[in-house]
Amino acid sequence: MYRLRGVLLGAGGQDGDRTVELFVDAAGMLVDEIPGAETIIDGGFIVPGLVDAHCHIGLGASGAVDLEEADAQARVDRDAGTLLIRDCGSPLDTTPLQIRRDLPEIIRAGVHVARPKRYIPGVAAELDDPWLLPEVVAEQAAAGDGWVKLVGDWIDRGIGDLAPLWPDEVLVAAIDAAHAAGARVTAHVFGADALPGLIRAGIDCIEHGPGLTDDLIAEMARRGTALVPTLINIETFPGIADAATKYPTYAAHMRKLHAGAAGVVRRAVEAGIPVFAGTDAGGGIVHGRIADEVIALHGAGLSAGDALGAASWSARDWLGRPGLHLGDRADLVVYRSDPRADLSVLREPALVMLRGLPVHATG
Repeated sequence: MYRLRGVLLGAGGQDGDRTVELFVDAAGMLVDEIPGAETIIDGGFIVPGLVDAHCHIGLGASGAVDLEEADAQARVDRDAGTLLIRDCGSPLDTTPLQIRRDLPEIIRAGVHVARPKRYIPGVAAELDDPWLLPEVVAEQAAAGDGWVKLVGDWIDRGIGDLAPLWPDEVLVAAIDAAHAAGARVTAHVFGADALPGLIRAGIDCIEHGPGLTDDLIAEMARRGTALVPTLINIETFPGIADAATKYPTYAAHMRKLHAGAAGVVRRAVEAGIPVFAGTDAGGGIVHGRIADEVIALHGAGLSAGDALGAASWSARDWLGRPGLHLGDRADLVVYRSDPRADLSVLREPALVMLRGLPVHATG
C-alpha cells in the first residue's frame, strides 16, 4: 500500500491543477486515506498514465515477432510512461500479454486488412476480392478489443504512386458492419485520394493523414472523426522517398506530404478535430518514443498542455479508460518538474506506477 503526494495535472490547464494525496491499496486501486501507507513520492507532478494511440506490439522490421520480443517491446513502452496502448494492427496474437499485471494495457485491433501486394508482406489479412471487406471487418471486430484497422492507401506499383485500396461502396458496408458489432474503425492513410471515401463512410479515426485538405478537415470536424498523425513516423518520409528510385512520382508525393504534415495538424486542431498522440512503434519506429511524439505535436501547434493531454487524460477519455479518481486503477507517471513547462521532462519519469505497483523509477 502506497501514498503519493504531488500536483495532479489534467484537463483544464493550470486552473485544473491540484495538490493531492493519493493512496493505493493492495489491489492497486485509488482509495481514501490508508494509515501507515508507505510514502513512495512526496512532491512532483502526477499525470494519468500515458497513452500511445498508435502502436504495434508484436510487429518488427520483418513482420511478426515472437511473444518474448513483444513482451520486451511492451516493457520499453511501459518504462517510458506508456501504460495504455491502442495496438493499431499486429500480425501476432498478443492476448497472452493482456493478462500480465506488469505490462501496459493493450487495446487490440486484430490484424491489418489490406489487398494483395498493397501493404507490408506477411502483416495483413489480404483480400483478393475487395467486396469481402465487410465480412472480414466483422471477423476482426470479434477478434479485437473494439477497433478494426484498415489499410486505406499504399503504393500501387502499376501507377507508381499512392492509391486507395477499396471502392467507396464497400467502405460504407464495412464500417457499418464494424459499428453493428460494437467496434470502431481506423485506417492507415498517407495521401488525399483515399480520404473522402473513408470519411464519408463514417470512419472513426484516421492514422497519419498528411494528405488532408481543408475541405476534408472540415468534414472530419463535423463528424467528430479523430486524427492520430504519428508525426515522428512522417519524419521518415524523406528517407522512404530517397529509397524509392523506381517510383519518382511516389517519391515526390512522399516529400510533399512530409513538408505539409505539421500544417495539416495545426489546421486540424484549429478546426476542432480530436488529435491524439501515437508513435507507430513497431512500424519502423522504435518503442518508447511517446515523449518525442508529444513534443512533435506541440511543435505542430498544440499547446504544451494539449499535447500532453493528447497522450494522457484526453486520450484515456477517448478510449474509455479512467483518469485518476477514487476507485480508479493507479496507473500514473510522476515527473520531478512540470512537463508542460518543458516537454522534454517526459523522457525522464521519476516514477511509473502500473496497476498500483511501482514498475520503473529513477530515484
